[in-house]
Amino acid sequence: MQSENTYAVCYKERIMDQKKFYITTPIYYPSDKLHIGHTYCTVATDAMARYKRLQGYNVKFLTGTDEHGQKIELKAKEAGVTPQQFVDNIVEGPKGVKDLWKLMNISYDRFIRTTDDYHVAAIQKIFKKMYEKGDIYKGTYKGKYCTPCESFWTESQLVNGCCPDCGRPVVDAEEEAYFFRLSKYADRVRDLLVNTDFLLPRSRVNEMVHNFIDPGLEDLCVSRTSFKWGIPVDFDPKHVVYVWIDALFNYTTALGFMNDKYPDSDYETFWPADVHFIGKEIVRFHSIIWPAMLMSMDMPLPKHVYGHGWLLLDGGKMSKSKGNVVDPYLLAERYSADALRYFLLRDFPFGSDGNFSNELLINRINMDLANDLGNLLSRTTAMADKYFGGCLPIEQDEGAEDAALLEKVSGLRARYEADMEAYAFQNALADVFEVIDNANKYIDATAPWVLAKSEDTKPRLARVLYNLAETLRICTVLLQPFMPATCEKIFAQLGVDDSLKTWDSAAAVGSMPANATLHKGENIFPRIDTAKELAELDALEAAQKAAAQAANAPAEEPKAEAAAASAELIGDHEEEISFDDFCKVELRVAEVRACERMKESKKLLHLTVFDGERERCILSGIAKWFAPEDLIGKKIGIVANLAPRPMMKGKYVSEGMIFAADTDVDGGCSIAFFPDSTPAGARIH
Repeated sequence: MQSENTYAVCYKERIMDQKKFYITTPIYYPSDKLHIGHTYCTVATDAMARYKRLQGYNVKFLTGTDEHGQKIELKAKEAGVTPQQFVDNIVEGPKGVKDLWKLMNISYDRFIRTTDDYHVAAIQKIFKKMYEKGDIYKGTYKGKYCTPCESFWTESQLVNGCCPDCGRPVVDAEEEAYFFRLSKYADRVRDLLVNTDFLLPRSRVNEMVHNFIDPGLEDLCVSRTSFKWGIPVDFDPKHVVYVWIDALFNYTTALGFMNDKYPDSDYETFWPADVHFIGKEIVRFHSIIWPAMLMSMDMPLPKHVYGHGWLLLDGGKMSKSKGNVVDPYLLAERYSADALRYFLLRDFPFGSDGNFSNELLINRINMDLANDLGNLLSRTTAMADKYFGGCLPIEQDEGAEDAALLEKVSGLRARYEADMEAYAFQNALADVFEVIDNANKYIDATAPWVLAKSEDTKPRLARVLYNLAETLRICTVLLQPFMPATCEKIFAQLGVDDSLKTWDSAAAVGSMPANATLHKGENIFPRIDTAKELAELDALEAAQKAAAQAANAPAEEPKAEAAAASAELIGDHEEEISFDDFCKVELRVAEVRACERMKESKKLLHLTVFDGERERCILSGIAKWFAPEDLIGKKIGIVANLAPRPMMKGKYVSEGMIFAADTDVDGGCSIAFFPDSTPAGARIH
């Protein structure tokens, strides 16, 4: 028993002596599934957390969801579920937030939901403490309110009469509310922004100071009475705590602050945060409101807030409510999480906006991952296997070409570290891939295939392959924060053990044993046929959009002309289903093998389709827009797991539904067509 206690004490002392690093994402608003912009921020945070762990830090990485507010209440009502059921599905349900982070290999240490009991109790205590201090007081709010952003604005802050953040209309609002004395802390917050490096990048400081503080910082509305989905103010229950107190203090409640969910030592150990990574649209809340509230609570301030740029689509900001989003699930499942992780942090400078496109993604995979990294690994291991049976001989000769490559490799960790500490992920990756490029050129310069022709030059050949393997090893150590799964595959082919995957080993060129054993393995990043892939992606994304439109379209009464044809399919009314039920829908690609018009109905076409397993009959009301010859031989999307439905008084049985949606042009109809190369039966995600 004594030895166990001694071990526990020693372990605790070792942990306490370890360098600490606390990093957070924003907590995401689960009004819908997350998109590539949320993934961008979370992958960046994960890469930073993994980098610090690689350096030997005791890291705490927090992410989570901000689940209260009027918008959630309204969307839950529209969906016919309770707000709690609504957010549970988005967070915990199929392809929800947690599923996405698992797919993306996000190594968070703690996940907070603002509906968690411990957080609710802590927020009530925090609100009351600020009230008792006099920093929260009751008043009446009258002004402009943006429901999607859950933000109040003054008339002067509006842009063309709309919300300055999202550009959507605002509404007049007046209600009894509690206010936080934000104005009281204006001078201290201004000094923090102007005279420290609290807010990064520095380009964001002038905007905050000139647009929000210098015009006069107004007190902040921190409670609402016009909706109920929020944390009740325990001493005035008709009020619920307004979003920013509830949301911002998650960074401390997740460490056990004012709750007994986690040990007090977590807060004492990790607070203040080293950095909050956030999107630039919420910089105002994190750089002005957040420090002011911490000042009110006499709490230490985070060391840094970093407001990264947006991923733009067709030049505009992605938005769930606008529907112009990119599905990270589709891309990660198709190309691997590591390929997507690499692309997001390689192509876009973290502090600036970047234009996303599928073509950029595919080109980056082909150029960097397939041509450069994948090719270097494949050539190195293949030559080791071909010329030495995989095991390099100890007898090796140096050559004139070695110095330039080894000099680059020797200084790589220092250059990489400087970039990572500045959150310049794209530069850190560029450093690594510059060395990889040099290694590929080194192969051309040394011509191993020529050296292999003579036994006299075999020792030189062995040194060339050793230098290539060691270069790959060091580059792979530094790529671990970005592509963790791929790096393990590379280490396996290089025969590298855990001692050679460390931060220290990345600065020690020549650490691999001279007689290293290499193994030719799978091609880690096969090349992609760009034109073919772009066509298939366009079709898949069109199918997703059509499905989303169909799912969100309001039910309409069938027109009299079509009622007879549709009555047996839809009955007298449409029955609502839950979102969970909708997620059970199985979508497949099918080949149209026959199609004909129907004598019994001018609206319906009779299609015979092959779903990869069997032929099936589908009746579809698209005859107004498509002729049979337009469809025969085409690949289309179908709902494959609908129960067979008798139609036309039982004369026909429809065994599915095709993927079609109304268009905005002349009341037309759109079908999701797939390239001829797409196999029948392929699942649509």
